[in-house]
Amino acid sequence: MTVRTRIAPSPTGDPHVGTAYIALFNLAFAKAHQGQFILRIEDTDRERSTSQSEDSILDALRWLGLSWDEGPDVGGPFGPYRQSERGSIYADHANQLVDAGHAFHCFCTPDILDGMRAEQAAAGLSPKYDGRCQHLDPQEVAQRSAAGDRSVIRLMVPADGESVIVDRLRGEIRIPWSQVDMQVLMKSDGMPTYHLANVVDDHLMAITHVIRGEEWIPSAPKHQLLYRYFGWDMPELCHLPLLRNPDQSKLSKRKNPTSVLFYRDQGYLPEAMLNYLGRMGWSMPDEQERFTLDEMIASFEIDRVSLGGPIFDIEKLNWLNGEWLRHGLSEQEALRRLMAWGFGQSFFESAWPHLKTRIATFGDAEQWLRPLWVGEPDYDAIALHSHGLEPDVVVEGLQYLVWRLDSERQWSRESVMDAVQFVCQQLQLKMKEWMPVMFIALSGSTQAISAFDLAVLLGPDRTRARLRLALERLGGVSKKAQKRLEKSYQAACSAQ
Repeated sequence: MTVRTRIAPSPTGDPHVGTAYIALFNLAFAKAHQGQFILRIEDTDRERSTSQSEDSILDALRWLGLSWDEGPDVGGPFGPYRQSERGSIYADHANQLVDAGHAFHCFCTPDILDGMRAEQAAAGLSPKYDGRCQHLDPQEVAQRSAAGDRSVIRLMVPADGESVIVDRLRGEIRIPWSQVDMQVLMKSDGMPTYHLANVVDDHLMAITHVIRGEEWIPSAPKHQLLYRYFGWDMPELCHLPLLRNPDQSKLSKRKNPTSVLFYRDQGYLPEAMLNYLGRMGWSMPDEQERFTLDEMIASFEIDRVSLGGPIFDIEKLNWLNGEWLRHGLSEQEALRRLMAWGFGQSFFESAWPHLKTRIATFGDAEQWLRPLWVGEPDYDAIALHSHGLEPDVVVEGLQYLVWRLDSERQWSRESVMDAVQFVCQQLQLKMKEWMPVMFIALSGSTQAISAFDLAVLLGPDRTRARLRLALERLGGVSKKAQKRLEKSYQAACSAQ
C-alpha cells in the first residue's frame, strides 16, 4: 500500500498557522513512509471562498518550504483538486445514498429549523434535526421538487447504539448515535457540505490516512456512516491536538497573530517557523531543538505525538528564530535574507512614491520608513487616546476596525478607507477625529506616511496585528463588552 495523506484547506480567510501545522505532519508522515502528500482546496462555501485566499494559502505553504505531489497548481491523476470543480461527482453520490435509503430530502425552511431548535432548547435538549422529513413519500418529494420547493439532502443516522471510531493516537472513541445529527450532505444550492465532499474525495483520491485536528472528532461518526453506506474502507484516522495559546485557550487571532504571512512579513525565517511547528506536540528522538524538514522526516513517528495541547508561544518562536539566524545560516545567507526582507529594491520601489515628497536627503528616509521595519510599534496607552476622544470610544472604534478589516479580502487603500468610514459612521465621528488614533496605532510615531498608505505597505496581516496590539495596550475588551459590541457591530453590518 502506498501511503497517501492530504491537507484540504478552505480558502475563506488568512493562511492559518494551524493549517500549516496539520500540513507539515501530513507531509512528514507520508514522506517518512515513502508515500505521497496531496493538497486539495475545499471551496464549496461559495459566499466566503475567494481565489485571493487560495493564492495566499499556497504562497504561505510554499514559503514554509512545504510541497505537494498533487494539487490544483501541479495537477495529478485524481483531479480536479478544487471541490468547486467536482460538483457532478458529489451530486451523483448523494443521489446514490437517497436511492439506497441512506439519505433523504429535507424541505424544512430556516424558520422551521429555528423553531425546532428553540423548542429543544426550552426543553433542555441539545439542538439537532428531529428527522421530520426522513419518511416523506418519494412521490411527495418528487411533486414538491417539481413545484420548485427547495430542499437539502440529509444523512440517515441510526437511532440506537453507538459509533466506535478507532483513532491512531487515542484508541477507541465511542459516541452514541443519539448524539449525532442528521447532517446536511447537499445544500439547496446544489453544493456539497464538507462532510460528503470530504469522504467522497478521500476515497476517490485513494487517501490512506486522514491526519487532522481534534476538532473533527465529533464528525467522525458521520464520516464512518458514509463509508459504510458506500461500501468503502475507511482511511486510518489520527486526530492531532489543537494548537493553544499560553493560557491553554484555543489558538486564535484575538490573542496571537495566526496568519503564516504575518510571520513572513515580520521577518521570521521559514526554516525557524517550520521547525517550531514541528515541535508542536512532537520532538526529535534526541530532543534536538533545531532541525530541518528533512531531519524531521527522517525521524518522524506519528505515534510519538503528545496529546497535551501544544502551546504556540511567540517568545519561544523568537528564541528559535534567533538560533536559526545565528547558527542555521551562513553570514552571507543571513545578510542576503535581511536585504531581501526589508532592504531590497521592491521594498524601496513601493515606498519611494511616499518618500520623495517628504525628504530632503536620503538620511531623512529612516524616520519615515521606520514604522515599516519595526516588529511592534513603541506606543503607550496615553498616546493612543490623547486626541480628545474618550478611552471607551477609542477601544470601541479599534475593535470595530479590526472586525471590519478581518472581513476584507481585497486589500487596498480604498478598502481600508471604506472600513474606517464605516467605523466613523458607527461612532458618529468625523474622519479627522478618528485618524490620529489609527495613525499612532499603525506607526507608533508622530511622523510617518499617511495611515492609509502605511496600511497598504504593511499589508493586511501586519495592519490587523498592530490594531489588535493597540487594543491590547488599552486594556482590551471585557467579555461583557465584547458581546455588546458584537451585537451592535452585526446590526450595523446588516443595516449596511
